[in-house]
Amino acid sequence: MHSYRRRGFQHERDLARKLWDHGFAVMRAPASGSKAKYTKYPDLVAIMDRHIFAFEVKTVYREKTIYISAVQVEKLREFIKRAGGQGYIAVKVIGESRWRFIPLNQLEETTGGNYKVPKELIDKGLRIRDLVSMVKGDRRITEYMGNKNS
Repeated sequence: MHSYRRRGFQHERDLARKLWDHGFAVMRAPASGSKAKYTKYPDLVAIMDRHIFAFEVKTVYREKTIYISAVQVEKLREFIKRAGGQGYIAVKVIGESRWRFIPLNQLEETTGGNYKVPKELIDKGLRIRDLVSMVKGDRRITEYMGNKNS
């Protein structure tokens, strides 16, 4: 297995463990990172109190704009359409302990039909404690990210 794929798996497992430690039930998709491009499920699914969060996981070496294929975004949209819940791009900047979560409706479409997460949006992304607060009813997502296309 290529080392970059192995590191990607390690980051997915790290996120799964952190979500679990915060009280979520978590599953990592078995085909995550494989050549099963046409599977309709995300990298990770986390559930707490009947609230479903589905994640496409991305790692970068420095905070920069992230580009995501339309296929990856559509599989996440299809999963949350069937399961209910909310879809996010989970971003890990390697070397930092924090994770950021960007709601799907915050993605920008590129001229080629793919999607991107601008660098500025990564820093404004939700944290794990923000997701917990939304489940507990303390705050709504629009209080964190603004009300873009919601």
